[in-house]
Amino acid sequence: MKAWQKTLVAAIMATVVVIVGTMAYLEFSPTPRLTISTTTSLYDTGLLDQIKTQYEATHKVAINFSPQGTGIALANAAAGEADVVLVHAPSSEYPYLANGTLVCRRIIAWNYFAIVGPSSDPANIAGKNATDALKSILVYGRNQTGKIVWVSRNDASGTYTKEVSLWKSGGYNWTTISKESWFTSTGQGMGATLQVANEKNAYTLSDLGTYLEYSRSGAISLVAQVKGPDYSLLNVYSVYAVNPQKVSNVGFSQAIAFIKWLVSDAGQQVINNYGTGNYSQQLFYGAVQPLKNNGPQPDVSWIQKYAFFNGTECPTQYQDDHSELYS
Repeated sequence: MKAWQKTLVAAIMATVVVIVGTMAYLEFSPTPRLTISTTTSLYDTGLLDQIKTQYEATHKVAINFSPQGTGIALANAAAGEADVVLVHAPSSEYPYLANGTLVCRRIIAWNYFAIVGPSSDPANIAGKNATDALKSILVYGRNQTGKIVWVSRNDASGTYTKEVSLWKSGGYNWTTISKESWFTSTGQGMGATLQVANEKNAYTLSDLGTYLEYSRSGAISLVAQVKGPDYSLLNVYSVYAVNPQKVSNVGFSQAIAFIKWLVSDAGQQVINNYGTGNYSQQLFYGAVQPLKNNGPQPDVSWIQKYAFFNGTECPTQYQDDHSELYS
């Protein structure tokens, strides 16, 4: 074999090696993963499974959800255990935005909390507002002996944060009344807490989505005795990217891509449509278009009052140069 032939053969073999190697890499390289630290009140409804299915069908990424109470979800993000955060306690979220742990906040959905309890309604709360309902529950509970009347999550979640604020609005200190015999805590997620309340024939505060899902499935027989629309029971869900300049080893580009999809028409349609075939109402209301259109009212005004930071969804200094998310 002549020298030029040997050179040609070597070049061909080298090209084959490169092509085979590239194909092997493409075939066996791991799919990028996106870890989302989120609240159990979203996870327990099944909405996140639907979001995962729809997103993975059009994006080469594997989503992993880590459901916790909002407080733990935020702490896990700060510890570098998540790329995205999906939570629902604005007062707990803002410090993480202000200190740079989280960026690019978008409000994606809302619904309402509900005070649920036995169908017999022994505390007679049906038709009352949330503050008066809790007062009636407290009075009823104090007149019972050896009976649990109220079940609290007590897990630093968004639902727990809302509960504490509702008791405070009624003139009560959560820490003080939580020590009384009619009051108990689970330290668990929404689904587990609903089941404990069901077993004890007691009342609890629940996000409406999880309550409806557990009620539909037959896991509980509790009735939503007090529910929205009501400003005091408003429940707002927001998404954030974890800031790579503050927390190392996070998948920031994947996080931004996911947020863009979640606020797109496709993502919002998944939120709006979820569960509509099984319930007499929507479980969640997509917030993107309503906030742009300033309606429906009074819901949008309530969202702005309750969940905006410094008068806006996400102040400019926390947008991390991703203004396209807000156009």
